[in-house]
Amino acid sequence: MKLKILFSFSAIFMMLSCNITNVATKEVVKVKSPKNVILLISDGTGLSQISSTFYYKNTIPNYTQFKNIGLINTSSSSEDVTDSAAGATAFACGVKTYNGAVGVADDSTSVKNLVEIATINNVRTGVIATSAITHATPASFYAHALNRGLEDDIALQLTQSKVDFFAAGGLKFFNNRKDGQNLLNNFKENQFTINTTNLSDFSEIESVKKVGFLLEKKEMPRMEDGRGNFLSKAIELATQFLSKDNSGFFIMAEGSQIDWGGHENNASYLISEMIDFDDAVGKALDYAKKDGNTLVIVTSDHETGGFTLAAKKKKRKDGSEYSDYREIGPTFSTGGHSATLIPVFAFGPGSEEFTGIYENNDIFEKILKVTKWRK
Repeated sequence: MKLKILFSFSAIFMMLSCNITNVATKEVVKVKSPKNVILLISDGTGLSQISSTFYYKNTIPNYTQFKNIGLINTSSSSEDVTDSAAGATAFACGVKTYNGAVGVADDSTSVKNLVEIATINNVRTGVIATSAITHATPASFYAHALNRGLEDDIALQLTQSKVDFFAAGGLKFFNNRKDGQNLLNNFKENQFTINTTNLSDFSEIESVKKVGFLLEKKEMPRMEDGRGNFLSKAIELATQFLSKDNSGFFIMAEGSQIDWGGHENNASYLISEMIDFDDAVGKALDYAKKDGNTLVIVTSDHETGGFTLAAKKKKRKDGSEYSDYREIGPTFSTGGHSATLIPVFAFGPGSEEFTGIYENNDIFEKILKVTKWRK
């Protein structure tokens, strides 16, 4: 029944869209193939989280720049409500899998991810997050693990991965491990230059083969605790580094902590992270507009918190409560995830492919279709 409803909405949505077919002439518009892809994932973000930028950001949100917009169903293979691991694996590997799975299918077999596929096509790759680099979402783009909690093993896989650029927290999984290994040495064997202090200028890394930034023991600080423009700066640095040989690139960048604000039912935490993510979207769009050959996709793995921009609750002099429609009072309905459909925003060559209503793992298929990276 749920699928019938979903397909019905999809049919209506596609009938209303003329991005792919010119209704007057019935001429199919040829989709240009992008050279670069920037996939931006705002963990835990539904429409209300996005809407908060329109009320709380001091400038016009960068979301207003998108014209090609779709919706995805985020359910995992066996659960209506997904977790971040299964959600990210759907994006990275194109399969629906069980909650907790990182880069593996339902039967626990490894599935090739976008970083591995891009590398086969001589496309350079980058992974960025405001969490630890071993966290569920970034891990799904370079690792294969039966459970997202196996972060020591996931860290080891990063040192052996095809990733060319990464930036996040999570240093402790490399140099303060239970097995006593110092994996920073392993990075050197894979031609990585590792920085544990700060994001450098491009001039400092221009001549190195691969580069990684592990800037905190665990996750990066909250925006409210002074993280600054790390996410935007990391995206800018990644585009400079990965485009230096003009071979094309794929970047996945995650605003990880929007999800955590939802889990905490902490509106100020969530909104500050959401505004930072919107700034990062702007940085990616700036590059795409200047380059002219870059596809930017913005979406989320799921919604967290049942977040709502409700009217603010106030009390009258007699103690009775009322809703003041002149002021917003953010509210939450859960401390976990929800199954609401999630928006997808796309800009640049191939962006027309991302309109409509479809499953989350179709993001993977659509990227391969427009880039022609599948071999």
